[in-house]
Amino acid sequence: MSNSVLSVISRFLDEYVTSTPNKLKLVDAYLLYIVLTGAMQFLYCLLVGTFPFNSFLSGFISCVGCFILAVCLRIQVNPNNKDYGHFTGSENITYANPLKAVLQSDFWRRQISFLVLFVHISSRFC
Repeated sequence: MSNSVLSVISRFLDEYVTSTPNKLKLVDAYLLYIVLTGAMQFLYCLLVGTFPFNSFLSGFISCVGCFILAVCLRIQVNPNNKDYGHFTGSENITYANPLKAVLQSDFWRRQISFLVLFVHISSRFC
């Protein structure tokens, strides 16, 4: 059974590398980064504890929001979806809307995480 699972995984990776456009690979790399960031936050919460629980919630929920927006971007960038009416305006505007939302949410996620970390560290010294 493990031999068949390995063959399915290797075939999937071969087809992904050969048939996926570079734009989608870039978005997929960002999606992987978001998933790993959320997983590390969750693992940290499990191992260390939940003292600043609101900071964990804000970081984790913002990872989920960034993931959703990036998936919307991936759906719109995918050339196989052109037949389904996802491209309503010009191509540049269609790419810009979800990309702008992803970048803004990622920027604010980083700002909130930095602010929570700063408040947490400064509360230990006061």
